[in-house]
Amino acid sequence: MNRLKEKIMQEGRVLGEGVLKVDAFLNHQIDPQLMWEIGQTFSRMYAKEGVTKVLTLESSGIAPAVMTALQLGVPTVFARKQKSLTLNQDLLTETVYSYTKQQKNEVTISRQFMAPGERVLIIDDFLANGEAATGLARLVERAEAVVAGFGIVIEKSFQEGASRLAAAGYRVDSLARIASLSDGQIVFAE
Repeated sequence: MNRLKEKIMQEGRVLGEGVLKVDAFLNHQIDPQLMWEIGQTFSRMYAKEGVTKVLTLESSGIAPAVMTALQLGVPTVFARKQKSLTLNQDLLTETVYSYTKQQKNEVTISRQFMAPGERVLIIDDFLANGEAATGLARLVERAEAVVAGFGIVIEKSFQEGASRLAAAGYRVDSLARIASLSDGQIVFAE
């Protein structure tokens, strides 16, 4: 997706060998027009997959997930990282490791919002080692639903996440694939 790549080059900042900061348009301040275009792209990719729900992880995946779900005409569910007094019964819970935050999080969704047999498109802002993605897939499968695929806004293809998901038999579609962040330079994969 050319506009996303342009935005990454213009506003993305390399903070180290494996960290790309895109908070100017994706995960702190949000560019709604770009999110709309991302949603259009993912909805075209998955239009024939019978998606009944879009799932993401709070909070950075919410904007692209909502825009995708809006265009597919289905609900969005986000797995919560924080405990809630109102989210306390009949839960699906998984522990996932955050590469960016270097910590484990317990993520939770209510079974009420993930029915057996649903076809779930998982949307996330980044794919690095695939920990969050595989955790979300486990939640879907524990609900006896089906993972239709993974829509990734930015994939760090120099890390193993995409290959781990593909080896597990999942469809993975990434809009921007980063080959390297070495020496402070953003290099896209072909």
